[in-house]
Amino acid sequence: MNRIIWMGLGVAIGVIAFRKITEAQSNLGPEGLNRAVGRLADGLYDFADAVREGMNERETELRAALGIDAGLEMAVSKGAAGKDALRR
Repeated sequence: MNRIIWMGLGVAIGVIAFRKITEAQSNLGPEGLNRAVGRLADGLYDFADAVREGMNERETELRAALGIDAGLEMAVSKGAAGKDALRR
């Protein structure tokens, strides 16, 4: 009975080892390298997008807190009113 248990355990370990070796070989080939570089590039692109979104949100918050956008909108509206007066 013990021999059957040890034999089953040995077979299971052999199958797991075979799968790990096969996976490692596929990762070392050109296709595996391409997949790894692609995943890295996608991760960097996603990170850069997240940073840009955060920067834009923070800039909007700062502009609102400092009243920069309000002054810009007033200047633009005054400029538009002045142009309308010149057209008449």
